[in-house]
Amino acid sequence: MRVRPVILATCVLVLAGCGSEGTVAPRPETTIGSVPKQTSTQATTTAPSAPAGGGTTTSGGSGGGASGKSLFASNGCVSCHTYKPAGSNAKIGPDLDKLSQYATQAKQPLPQFVRTSIVDPNAYVQPGFPRGVMPTFASLSKSQVDALVTFLTKGS
Repeated sequence: MRVRPVILATCVLVLAGCGSEGTVAPRPETTIGSVPKQTSTQATTTAPSAPAGGGTTTSGGSGGGASGKSLFASNGCVSCHTYKPAGSNAKIGPDLDKLSQYATQAKQPLPQFVRTSIVDPNAYVQPGFPRGVMPTFASLSKSQVDALVTFLTKGS
């Protein structure tokens, strides 16, 4: 007879813990504009990029800066970040025109800071922004990450 109240209490606690909140995900308090949906993942896997250490670019590429800019746009970075060289002024994520300042705060050299921020965005999160919002781009090839790093550091 004592088992029944224990089972009932356990069920009540489990159901109370579930709640009706659903899955909680970090969202910015204020969103300015909208994030466009990516219609194709092809640009993230076939975009031309500059090889590390100089050398020749892949066919159709015009160096790290140009392909970095196209990667910046095609991967949706323009939807969340302000960065003048890309013509973006979104306010969801940190202002990338201030990358040098952020790298100094993180006590890292600028190129290393930018590279880490692309492939492991939660390694350092700028104060005032929530963790876990920026997706990781670790699936980009080394040459694509190099192109993005070049594009993001040349104007900073």
